[in-house]
Amino acid sequence: MSNATTTGRAPSVYVPSAEALSTVLAPGARPPRPNALSASLTFGWRALLKIKHVPEQLFDVTAFPIIMVLMFTYLFGGALADSPRDYLQFFLPGIMVTSVVMITMYTGIGLNTDIEKGVFDRFRTLSIWRPAPLVGMIFGDVLRYVLAAVVILCVGLVLGFRPDGGLPGVLAGIGLLVVFSFAFSWVWTFFGLVLRSEKSVMGVSMMVLFPLTFLSNVFVDPATMPGWLQAFVKVNPITQLVASVRAVMSGTSDPSATMWTLLWSAGFVVVFGTLTMYRYNRR
Repeated sequence: MSNATTTGRAPSVYVPSAEALSTVLAPGARPPRPNALSASLTFGWRALLKIKHVPEQLFDVTAFPIIMVLMFTYLFGGALADSPRDYLQFFLPGIMVTSVVMITMYTGIGLNTDIEKGVFDRFRTLSIWRPAPLVGMIFGDVLRYVLAAVVILCVGLVLGFRPDGGLPGVLAGIGLLVVFSFAFSWVWTFFGLVLRSEKSVMGVSMMVLFPLTFLSNVFVDPATMPGWLQAFVKVNPITQLVASVRAVMSGTSDPSATMWTLLWSAGFVVVFGTLTMYRYNRR
């Protein structure tokens, strides 16, 4: 029998001293809670690290745009213009918009994948601004949009595209495209939260994107279309975006198209950003 049992006394309990605790616990002050911008940028960096470790993700912003430019330029150029090079002057801003806008759907697909794996459940337990993981994911995708636009522009320059607006016009066009794509990404974040699988997100995205991008002014002048189709094309947000990008790259301006592009962008953020946050907080 133990000594404590034979003597009838309870065993002693070790109580660490303050000096012993100070050597184990962090002596510094508790770090402050990160603000909204800092937390969002951190999650944006996470999105970039995913590209670093899986560089195959850049296929859709490199090879896909190149294929689109080459295929449609030489497929339609001879039939719709005097030569592929002449058609490229009209076509390239439009295919740049089409390629980048189609890439936005991967925001919703990536979000849905993280949710299915339980990653976002862990994020929601952190002491951070709640929308930070969503906003940061879209911040990270902005780099993909810029990269895709630059790749298309470089291919176009090699094929003979010459923007009359020069470098300022090109930068203004890419800027409008990135602003719209950032706003449009909120549509897919909402679908990424609502739909149950990434295949569902992709299917719905393609069902929405194909009519918007092909029933527009990307490939031909809407004046050549039937009247009933022109009515849809004129209110299509992609039409307004292409018109504004095409104008600034050509050295002119289209105030009406630019205004509608910015209004559509603000509307996507307000409507789908609000719906996304509501759905995210109720999951």
